[in-house]
Amino acid sequence: MDNPSPPRLISWNVTLRCPLQCSHCYIDAGEREVADPLTTEEAYRVLDEIRKTGTPLVILSGGEPMMREDICDIAAHGTKTGLRMGLGTSGMGITQERAEALVMSGIRTVAISLDSADSHLHDTYRGYPGAWNQAVSAIRICREKGMQVQINMTLLAPESTRIDEVVSLGITLGVRDYQIFVPVPTGRSRQENYDRFGSYEKVLQHMLTAYQDTGISLRPTCIPQFRRIAEEMGLKNPGWGRGCIAGISYCRIYANGLVTPCPYLPVIAGDLRKEKFADIWYHSEVFHALRDPKRLQGKCGRCEYNLVCGGCRARAYSAYGTPHSCGSLVRPADVQGDLCGEDPLCPYIPGGAQ
Repeated sequence: MDNPSPPRLISWNVTLRCPLQCSHCYIDAGEREVADPLTTEEAYRVLDEIRKTGTPLVILSGGEPMMREDICDIAAHGTKTGLRMGLGTSGMGITQERAEALVMSGIRTVAISLDSADSHLHDTYRGYPGAWNQAVSAIRICREKGMQVQINMTLLAPESTRIDEVVSLGITLGVRDYQIFVPVPTGRSRQENYDRFGSYEKVLQHMLTAYQDTGISLRPTCIPQFRRIAEEMGLKNPGWGRGCIAGISYCRIYANGLVTPCPYLPVIAGDLRKEKFADIWYHSEVFHALRDPKRLQGKCGRCEYNLVCGGCRARAYSAYGTPHSCGSLVRPADVQGDLCGEDPLCPYIPGGAQ
């Protein structure tokens, strides 16, 4: 991709602090904080730099972003510069008063995590009794304040009934937008079970067809082969975009200013304390590698769907990339070898070859 487009979406882990202990947390969030998080003033500068590249949606996430005392100040500054500001939260800390402050800061979109319609199961996943009640309460409050609410569900077992139960609950709460995440082996979710090759295929087919023409928007996330399955089924949706957008239209900012292609890919593309955001976005060798489908290797390189899918670069990295400790970020030893391998979760054989 010789002339990369401006970013459309940026996820920003503004803190690693979180009251929960989710079994599938991709950055091992909890009581600890990164050693040197960006200050409020540094966050303002980064937002100013992002604005020079366009008007992407900037999602303030964590950890739990509501644990950052200046979260509304950061959101307000981004809004003032002309950026679209959103929030990704577990719902912890969302009260009537704080929701009003979020609205005043310009937050219009809130994604709230809800992994099950079963309160006990959600609380078990999240490692915190009462987490489900907090999430549901936050959904109600944010809806009442006029914010657009999206439910983010992590599908910890390939069972479509779990999705249907969460969507049914969400509908009663007035939610029409859903993202269904499939775990990626990073952070506390490093022990992804690859013995289940192909077990998500039928679930993906269900996700793509069950809610057509219902007014419900549901998108599989972190499992880009849904685009190949959609093509096979003759399904089109201009809102889907490419399967894996890491480093192409999307990136993540870590709490200390390091930039990575996505939250699940712990590979450093640049450092905002040393480089401008635009320089990283347009010139990082990590991003250049991800934007060039000719660099894809293995099955992904041979696949006739690689332009619409691309394979999950984070799963490829977890299988073939530079070793890293839980929650750490590293510079890849071999950009192409680390980032461009085949997706180990995809069962598809390109062209039907054996």
